[in-house]
Amino acid sequence: MSQPTPPGPTPPPSRESAELLDQLLESLFGDFVFWFERGLVLLDLTPAHLLPPHEHRDLRAGLEEALRALSATRSLRAACSTPMAIDLEAMAPWHRLMMRVWSLSAMLRVAGVALPDDQRAPQV
Repeated sequence: MSQPTPPGPTPPPSRESAELLDQLLESLFGDFVFWFERGLVLLDLTPAHLLPPHEHRDLRAGLEEALRALSATRSLRAACSTPMAIDLEAMAPWHRLMMRVWSLSAMLRVAGVALPDDQRAPQV
């Protein structure tokens, strides 16, 4: 009975696929940064009766940590000479944090808190 041959080294991605990966990840990272920074602004507008102090502190700490992690991730990718993807499990906490910001925004709107415009350029 023959043994299966182990897979060989993965060939490098084409230039086009590497550029697409970079564009997609930078767009995604830009969205994360936007929402995390917006979350910090929303926290400043959140009345104490809507969010307990410990949740306020935890969310602020999570947003600040996520912004640092995104900055480090971007720096590591920029320093690498070959295209580098990011594991989806590594990004899952960022997605959950972004959803918490969306929930905070919805809660503030329902409570009648005036929110600033989101200042993003219109998407084409």
